[in-house]
Amino acid sequence: MRYPMQASLILLTITLCLLDLVASDDGFCSAPSVISSSSYSKHLYWKVTSPTLSPSHLQDLPGFTRSVYKRDHALITPESQVFSPLPEWVNTLAAYLITPAIGSHFVMYLAKMQENSQSGLPAHDVERFVFVVQGSVTLTNVSSASHKLEVDSYAYLPPNFEHIIKCDASATLVVFERRHASLENHFTELIVGSTDQRPLLDTPGEIFELRKLLPTSTPYDFNVHIMDFQPGEYLNVKEVHYNQHGLLLLEGQGIYRLGDSWYPVQSGDAIWMAPFVPQWYAALGKTRSRYLLYKDVNRNPL
Repeated sequence: MRYPMQASLILLTITLCLLDLVASDDGFCSAPSVISSSSYSKHLYWKVTSPTLSPSHLQDLPGFTRSVYKRDHALITPESQVFSPLPEWVNTLAAYLITPAIGSHFVMYLAKMQENSQSGLPAHDVERFVFVVQGSVTLTNVSSASHKLEVDSYAYLPPNFEHIIKCDASATLVVFERRHASLENHFTELIVGSTDQRPLLDTPGEIFELRKLLPTSTPYDFNVHIMDFQPGEYLNVKEVHYNQHGLLLLEGQGIYRLGDSWYPVQSGDAIWMAPFVPQWYAALGKTRSRYLLYKDVNRNPL
């Protein structure tokens, strides 16, 4: 069967582009950054906002995306993220990565705050978690107490907690929100911290490094984990459990198994995992892998 000329040209373009992106010092799918080091300050998680394989690198591949949506999982890659004005926020664009429309009980989005921007409040009874991946913001509560949040800093805002997040220049946040599953006589509190302040926890049978950013006590119905893998390290347990996950790869690259599919992933990729989907990760490349992981906890699934 003879391919039409247009299809042949597309196949040739894809082949040439993939050859152009083969392994460099950063590993698979590497390409020269479209942003020079002189014009871009490489903060800790700079590849989240400027991934190795960025949308600009794929502009000559019409219709191509690494994103996948299935019944029990989704991979949302940077070239598929759609940003639009964030309701109730000022001068802020957001890309919703996970919402209940996908089957989750929480939302996860990237918020790109611009000059003189500020946040809105979540809906009634909704709790919020923010993590800074680029820039810095100022968090102020109703009593006028303020906290400066820089890259790798985070804040947990209890449901119905009045607050405002302001940005004078630019910043990128990853935000998780969910309707709080409250328990009688149990109350959550404002938490502000940074990853490096959190202790490493034991991971019996595993070799990755684990930090939990929120208390493990009963009032909190979710936690956010920071998980670090050195190149070649992988999860020992092939997990299948009732918890849901929302994940953002902050650093590095690797292979993620979801169900019966195996996905190459890199910094800037987001993943949704439904309950009971088989899941497993292995780190590749020459640098550390680090990801941010939402997990629901402390509630009976009934």
